[in-house]
Amino acid sequence: MGGGEATLVDDLVAQGYSDVTVLDISPAAIDVAKSRLGMSAAAVHWITGDNTAVELEPARYDVWHDRAVFHFLTSAGDRAAYVRQIARSVRPGGHVIVAAFGPDGPDKCSGLDVVRYDAEHLHGEFGPKFRLLDSVRELHETHWGTHQQFMYCLCRME
Repeated sequence: MGGGEATLVDDLVAQGYSDVTVLDISPAAIDVAKSRLGMSAAAVHWITGDNTAVELEPARYDVWHDRAVFHFLTSAGDRAAYVRQIARSVRPGGHVIVAAFGPDGPDKCSGLDVVRYDAEHLHGEFGPKFRLLDSVRELHETHWGTHQQFMYCLCRME
């Protein structure tokens, strides 16, 4: 989710994972990742679209990983659509990893408003179908040397 230019896809492909999907709203970001992967990009299913509206296969995914998309969903309707998307596309027993700005994270990112979360509030957006297994706060150092607090939640789909 929001994989764009991130290198997680590189690591998964290098470790031999053969069923990897990357979804991002930005075709340019996906093109950067494809270019970086070279021939290995053919092993990845690439989807360009809005994470709250794109058509994903039901119960298709074992793991949903989102680092830094959810906190940009500032309307309750967008957050609810996102949660419905996960509930529909992650198989029962699958795992969901979501990282959003923590309580001491920034109010804005890239000029856009964001929502900040502690573990209870972040998990509360998802509800009882998502069993919280763990949560961790991280202080992330940005490319420009500042720090941003993130809250990670790991859930299992019931």
